[in-house]
Amino acid sequence: MSKVKGNMKTCLNPVAKVLVSCRGLNGENNALAVGYCGNCSYDPPMVMVGIVPSRYSYHLIKESGCFVVNLVDKNYQETFNYLGSHSKRDGDKLAVMKVNLAEAKYVNAPILSDCPVNIECTIVDSIVTGSHEMFVGKIEYVHADSKMVSDKGNIDFSQINFL
Repeated sequence: MSKVKGNMKTCLNPVAKVLVSCRGLNGENNALAVGYCGNCSYDPPMVMVGIVPSRYSYHLIKESGCFVVNLVDKNYQETFNYLGSHSKRDGDKLAVMKVNLAEAKYVNAPILSDCPVNIECTIVDSIVTGSHEMFVGKIEYVHADSKMVSDKGNIDFSQINFL
C-alpha cells in the first residue's frame, strides 16, 4: 500500500458534530455548530469543546462560564447547517430557524429541546491550542430522550443517526 502526505488540518475528523448553546450575561441566547468536541474525563465526567475566539458565542461562553452540548441527528441537518453558517451578528438565527429552547436545570444556558441529548456543563478550565480555545466543561446534568435511556441511565447512542 502506497502512502502520501495527508492534510494535517483534517487528519482526525472529530466526532460528533454538535451544537453548543449558550446565554450571555445580558440574557441573550445563541447556539453555534462545533466540530471539536469530546470526552476528556470520566471522573469527574467532563467534556471539552473548541471554539474559535472570533465566533460570536465565544464571549458569551467565556463570560457566563457555562454551555450546553446538544447532540444532533440527521433530522436536524438543515438547522445545524444554518446555525453553523450564520452569525448572530447578522440577526437572530435561532428565531429564523424556529429553534425550540428549554431551560437547563443547572446552568444558565438554554438546551435545544429538539436534539436527542443535551449536556449541561460548567467551565472548569480552558486552554488556547492555536486556532481554538478548548473549554473544559464539568458535566452537571444530561438530558436524553426517554426512548434511548436504559433502566440504569445509560444512553444507547446507536439510536442517534449522527450527522
